[in-house]
Order: sequence, then C-alpha cells, then structure tokens
Amino acid sequence: MGEFAELIIAAGRSAIELSLFVLLPVMIVMLTLMRLLESWGVLNLLVRGVSPVLRPFGIPGLGVFAMLQILLVSFAAPVATLAMMDRSGVSSRHIAATLAMVLVLAQANVVFPMAAVGLNAAVCLVVSLAAGILAAALCYHVFGRQLPNAEPARSGELEEEQAPTGLLGVISRAGKDALDIALGALPMLVLALVVVYLLRELALVELLEVMLEPLFAALALPGTAVTPILTKFIAGGTAMMGVTVDAIQTGALSTVELNRLAGLLIHPLDLAGVAVLISSGRRVASVLRPALLAALVALLLRAAFHLLLF
Repeated sequence: MGEFAELIIAAGRSAIELSLFVLLPVMIVMLTLMRLLESWGVLNLLVRGVSPVLRPFGIPGLGVFAMLQILLVSFAAPVATLAMMDRSGVSSRHIAATLAMVLVLAQANVVFPMAAVGLNAAVCLVVSLAAGILAAALCYHVFGRQLPNAEPARSGELEEEQAPTGLLGVISRAGKDALDIALGALPMLVLALVVVYLLRELALVELLEVMLEPLFAALALPGTAVTPILTKFIAGGTAMMGVTVDAIQTGALSTVELNRLAGLLIHPLDLAGVAVLISSGRRVASVLRPALLAALVALLLRAAFHLLLF
C-alpha cells in the first residue's frame, strides 16, 4: 500500500509540474495575446476575412488561430482560442470541427525539439495540417452534422462581453482564466500518470512488447516502440518525447523508425491532451465524441501515410 501511495504522489507531482509550470505560463501569454487582439478588433477582422474560405471544411475564423497556435507554439496554446469560442457564441458544430482539427495537428512543443534528433519536421507539419483539415471536414459534415449550427446574431463576429479595459486589466483577466484552465486539467492529468506508472510497476509494458512483436515486425518497427506509444496515449506528448529521445540516444529506435512513428505519436489525441483541451469550456467538452471520431479517422490515415512515406 505504501508503494501505491508513493506512486500516486509521484504522479501528482508530475501532473502539477505539467499543469502549473508548462500549461499555466503558456496559457497566460496566449490568453493575454488573444484578449489584446480582441480589444484591437483584429479577431473580428480575421473572422470576417477567413471564414468564407474555410467554411466548406467547418473551420471558423477563430479556428485559424487554433491551427497556428498548435503548429507554432504548443498543444496547450489552442485552449485559449477554444475557451474564447466557447464563450463567444460560435456554434457547437464549428467548435467540434475545430477541436477535431486540433486533436490531429502536430504540436510544436514536440516537433521542434525532436527535429534535433532526426525528425523530419517539415513533412510532419505539412502532413498533419492536411490531416487536421480532413478531420475538421469529417466532423462538420459527417460525425457532427447533428450538432447545433446556429451562429450568433452578428454573424462571424465575437460577442461583446464586459471586457476589462487597459493592459493591466487584460493581463489580470487572462491570468485568472489561465489559472482556471490549468487547475481544471489537473484531475485527468493525475489519473493518466497514475495509470502509466502503475503499468510500469507491474511490468505490463515489457509483456506488451513481447506480445506485439509480430505486429510491429510486419510494420518494420521494433518492439521497443511499445513504450513510446503507451506513454504517448496515456501520459501525453511531453512524456512520450522524453521516452523516445532516450530510446534514440541508446539505439533502441532509429531516426527512420522515429519518422515512421511520427504520424501516430505527435498529436494531442491522448488522455492528457484531451483533458487539457476540454478543460477550456463546457461546450467544448460536450462535443468531444464527434470530434474524437473524426480525429481518429484522420489520424489513422496520417499514421498510414508516415509508414508508407519513410
């Protein structure tokens, strides 16, 4: 029982570090930037200008921000945009399409560090962008077509809210929203990390490596790829990156195998990533099911493309 308690404490410590030392600073900066752009009228201009182009794919104007944030900043950065979409009156159907897209895109906080150990960052980003747009279209036109599609009264514009005035007021409001999001993500992060640590303690990872070796051999992948894959889908991209870089440095994975696995490993669709993204708002969490279905289809195609390409 004592060992299990220590495991929980270790998982809690890691979750708090991720939430408060990684997610919170990114959220403060991104939310402050989003609030400033909103007060300057930039967001409304973008919504009006880009929406007609991306409307066939189900991506609203604000969805472009989410796209750029994950491709150029981190997996947590789009939470700022999703939180704004949740409160601004954007339809649930468009929110679902944007969430599906975000779940499939490659996050910059993993792509750029792993480029130093052999990842083809350009191919990874371009392929993920195509898959993300496909996920949005599938969600909007297929899996989420039953969701409400009502737009706010002022079509394409953000709702007016009692926004703080002045730079200090904007920063204070952004900090409060960021803290709410970071704390809201903690429970799922802790539970996900407890599962990972427990699997390691029970030696189930090693057992899975032996069981899945024939399948991995057919895909020209080593059995050691099981650990990064399990770590990715349970604990998230940051944890996966640490495990994968270590495997490359020790020779357990080659750079070719890394690029073959990139489509399956580098995206926010995991327990930790989903927990962070849906913490951005009630309506975002309510459209998770159709977004997940669309994202899974697009992600499988993206993973297959990487396997064929490298």
